[in-house]
Amino acid sequence: MTQPSKLLSSIDSPADLRKLTRAQLPPLADELRHFVIDSVSKTGGHLSSNLGTVELTIALHYVFNTPEDRLVWDVGHQTYPHKILTGRRDQMHTLRQLDGVSGFPRRAESPYDTFGVGHSSTSISAALGMALAAKTKGESRHSVAIIGDGSMTAGMVFEAMNNAGVYDDINLLVVLNDNDMSISPPVGALNRHLARLMSGKFYAAARNVGKSVLPSPVLELAKRFEEHAKGMIVPATMFEEFGFNYIGPIDGHDLESLIPTLQNIKNLKGPQFLHVVTKKGQGYKLAEADPILYHGPGKFNPAEGIKPASTPAKQTYTQVFGKWLCDMAAQDNQLVGITPAMREGSGMVEFEQKFPQRYYDVGIAEQHSVTFAAGIACEGLKPVVAIYSTFLQRAYDQLIHDVALQNLDVTFALDRAGLVGADGATHAGNYDIAFLRCIPNMVVMAASDENECRQMLTTGYHYPGPAAIRYPRGAGIGAAVEKELSSLPLGKGEIKRSGSRIAILAFGSMVHPALKAADKLDATLANMRFIKPLDVELVKSLAESHDVLVTVEEGCVMGGAGSAIAEALAEAGICKPLLILGLPDQFIDHGDPAVLLAQCGLDANGIEASIRERFAAQLTATGKLAVNS
Repeated sequence: MTQPSKLLSSIDSPADLRKLTRAQLPPLADELRHFVIDSVSKTGGHLSSNLGTVELTIALHYVFNTPEDRLVWDVGHQTYPHKILTGRRDQMHTLRQLDGVSGFPRRAESPYDTFGVGHSSTSISAALGMALAAKTKGESRHSVAIIGDGSMTAGMVFEAMNNAGVYDDINLLVVLNDNDMSISPPVGALNRHLARLMSGKFYAAARNVGKSVLPSPVLELAKRFEEHAKGMIVPATMFEEFGFNYIGPIDGHDLESLIPTLQNIKNLKGPQFLHVVTKKGQGYKLAEADPILYHGPGKFNPAEGIKPASTPAKQTYTQVFGKWLCDMAAQDNQLVGITPAMREGSGMVEFEQKFPQRYYDVGIAEQHSVTFAAGIACEGLKPVVAIYSTFLQRAYDQLIHDVALQNLDVTFALDRAGLVGADGATHAGNYDIAFLRCIPNMVVMAASDENECRQMLTTGYHYPGPAAIRYPRGAGIGAAVEKELSSLPLGKGEIKRSGSRIAILAFGSMVHPALKAADKLDATLANMRFIKPLDVELVKSLAESHDVLVTVEEGCVMGGAGSAIAEALAEAGICKPLLILGLPDQFIDHGDPAVLLAQCGLDANGIEASIRERFAAQLTATGKLAVNS
């Protein structure tokens, strides 16, 4: 366990922090930064973002009376300093582990975690709700939203700001943590605008508008708002249009600037907007030089840094997708690739390098990414949207209204389908089967191995309508991947093992563990492949030739693939014992994926045990089903 140094060891809560003198805060920041580096190097986790918020976190807790005053962090992966200062220092060695400290704020974990997060761009809405609740209840407290510039690209941010600006008597502060990087480098006009304004020479020259030629982003802003000279060349123009009092930019690593500024803001009424400029990886040269590499590292030696990983024996599904995307793009010049700010995570780095004119990173804007793809499809091109399952939840209306309703040819590559381990419930892709299969015109597939993933991507790409291919995080089973871009028969499963009496109908990542269970039970194992269209003929055939049916999926049981099987049986008038296995109706916390799956009964032993328990009366001591009397 990482040992805290002298000042840090005296801080068990922000109340202890507020007892320190201002002169003690810079050395505390140094101690806190080293503690974060040492701690993350032992557990893995988010690093660059947390090193960038050390001073800001100290200043916020020093000035505001937390937890009575509410701090709402956007995304939340930058909150390790916050956790350390709010009584969880000695638990940081359990970070993102089973029953340990979460990598994100959680209301159940601490009263200082005022709002649970994991997805981006929610902080201003939540903080505004808290501020108005305080006003309604007659309580005097402050609500502070801390949001990164990458998250500012999402429409929800501007919806919240537009709403907040009409309330001139609330205690609301939005802190823009401007580090010019989300996870992938930020994109879009807003980020270019802020970056240009922060460049020292331009900012100094542009103060005198009459002597400067405004660059196009600022010129457009000036035309739009027709503000006075100062307003045309500082970010205040845009934010003050929303009704916020803009302050900044100030150095987010300078406590002597942060603390007096925050103290002054605390005495102001109405929506306030503080622009602070920080640097990801601050104080650790390796992370400063490559903040993307150090965004979410595993365990490493801080003295040596992250070493190049040896070539793994098995490809990850993300790598399979990235290679397929490049191969298909080389074959078809109508393909375009779209990502909502997850270039690295979705495996699109090589595609961007090879096909820069067909690569679109739309920023953290999932809703826009889907409708943007719909517009591209309307013009005869073939968009592939690479998006995590959990983030597609944010674009559900666009998926239905803008894509499926018009039966547009958009392919969705759903990474991180199922449990995701250390990132926990906020990032788990547990619901896509249920929320996709109910949409008309959709094709939904689940890959059981790396080669099948490639085949399904090709199948979905050639299908003339919306198609989704779900695949899990991490490596596959080690299946050889064919070079050919071959398709699968639409809506057809396959028999992987023939047995007797028990038929296990498995989907996606559950095919491999279910096959092991089938071997022990002498059961038939079907790789169903398609959730929609379901292979109804295969379901009927298995029902006719077996005594009991079992479905297995790495997705929520309620409304999932097992429900689709049950519906098909009911529609056919077939009454057959059916056991549906999948993720339970609860949010599943962070931890090792294999352990979590075992706890849910979705490893080979768990699947076998569930079948034996459910059909105990029909099983003989040898493990075979007894003949029905």
